[in-house]
Amino acid sequence: MKTIKIMTIFLGIVVLSCTNVKSTWAEKPTNIVFLTWKPNQPEVWDTVIENFHQKNPDIHIKVQVGPHSSTQYHAIVAQRLKNMDKSVDVFFMDVIWPPEFANAGWALDLSSKFSVEEQNKFLSGPITANTYQGKIYGVPCYLGAGLFYYREDLLKKYHFKPPTLWKEMLKQGEVILKGENEQGLHIYSGQFKQYEGLVCNMMEFIWSNGGAVIEQKTGKVLLNDPTVVKSLEFVRDKIIARAAPRGVINYEEPESLDLFIQGKTIFHRNWPYAWAVANDQKKSKIAGKVGVGIIPAFQGHNSASTLGGWQFGINNYSMHAQKAWRFVQFMTSHETQKILALDAGLAPTRRSVYQDPEVQEKRPHLNAFLPAFKNTRPRPLSPVYPMISQELQRFFSHAITESGSDISEMAAASSARIEKFFALGAMIPK
Repeated sequence: MKTIKIMTIFLGIVVLSCTNVKSTWAEKPTNIVFLTWKPNQPEVWDTVIENFHQKNPDIHIKVQVGPHSSTQYHAIVAQRLKNMDKSVDVFFMDVIWPPEFANAGWALDLSSKFSVEEQNKFLSGPITANTYQGKIYGVPCYLGAGLFYYREDLLKKYHFKPPTLWKEMLKQGEVILKGENEQGLHIYSGQFKQYEGLVCNMMEFIWSNGGAVIEQKTGKVLLNDPTVVKSLEFVRDKIIARAAPRGVINYEEPESLDLFIQGKTIFHRNWPYAWAVANDQKKSKIAGKVGVGIIPAFQGHNSASTLGGWQFGINNYSMHAQKAWRFVQFMTSHETQKILALDAGLAPTRRSVYQDPEVQEKRPHLNAFLPAFKNTRPRPLSPVYPMISQELQRFFSHAITESGSDISEMAAASSARIEKFFALGAMIPK
């Protein structure tokens, strides 16, 4: 009898132990891997991810951080998705990547999860950029757009209102230069080095003159259109040759912004992040003297800003797509975007965040950004955009740096090459 009792107790312990193990396994959270580029404010991202953990104890986010360079990060993400790496669940996408990732079958179609009603709660530009062939593949997290910065103190001194036209900007600048008579002061700085930033800058000059680079529906390239040619001639002859410093053709964002915050230019084009830098008293000589608004336009046309920003995508090969979607929903919610706006200075993509009383009180400059955000346009939507961009960079660089060159002739040759790239993108199997 003692032997039977001992065996019974032993079996009970074993059963109880197995039950406890099974319970432990059941409660173990699912790991969701989030592949991202190196953020500027890692502590803020750590905070919002911890908030997610507290509200979703059944999920654990494992963050894998890539390089800060968008180009280098793209190479890493593309390689892993190309290899059907199931270990990645969620990834960050630059605004120009969704067509490429969708066409390659790397990004999960979110149309059944991300309803049109929910999409309408976001600004329209980022939604358009994440839509490819009628389906949506990304959820916008934060926004970038070309903004026009200016020396508010100098404009007030000479009784000028912020210019809305490019020619008006030049006239104001000439008056201020003459009045200040300061060595090394220039009218304008932007990004004119041969890289992706040049494409963004040149798009804004073309769009604000009523032109376009590509007719999206047909794939027809419009670089040789007279409106586009005149826009490029204006940049070459009026901006590069007269308004900007000689070194501007070698400037990316940091160099052009540094010139502005050192008080060496009156007007400046950059992204939203430049506001905080320009008003940082430890870094900027013009802190508190800066205004911001929409990109100027040509007479009879409207302002337009190149769309930038980052979005969340879900790996089409993920084994945990539903839980990955819960993470994406949380990270793009009103509450999270509010934290990113207040603590990281990032521009929200949700319309409601701009109306939030706390955001309006602590980040009033976001309202000055909003008109530009509403006028954003995406770069050409194509799965082979990197090839198109390389050709545009080369063409734009030659067009604005070669004095007296025949831009129309260069445009015809470049258009033929881009049309082949665009057609190739349309032929890629889906």
